[in-house]
Amino acid sequence: MTQDVITISPGARLRAAIVLAIVADALQVVVFPLFMPGAVSPADDVLDLVVGGALTYLLGWHWEFLPSFCAKLLPGVDLVPFWTLAVGNVYRKSRRMAVDVQESLEKPTAHDGTPIF
Repeated sequence: MTQDVITISPGARLRAAIVLAIVADALQVVVFPLFMPGAVSPADDVLDLVVGGALTYLLGWHWEFLPSFCAKLLPGVDLVPFWTLAVGNVYRKSRRMAVDVQESLEKPTAHDGTPIF
């Protein structure tokens, strides 16, 4: 019996998600304040909706996206690159889970599946 190893590598979806997050954060920090003064900006809110949906499509649902979305709705807080931080945290957690799975597969086990120490 062979054991398949689950590996999570930075594939095309992760690369697209990180590029999207960086571009969205850059737009919100650099471009939007130049053209849309004031705390309430419909373009900023639409961008957050689109980015949240796109990241969920690319990476699946992760709890990190919810605080990022909510924080972006607060005036002044959108200067923090929350989308980029959220995607980075999702990647970090997926790598940690892959390491945990790999370690559990490498532990010797008895015939009944219990670990041998």
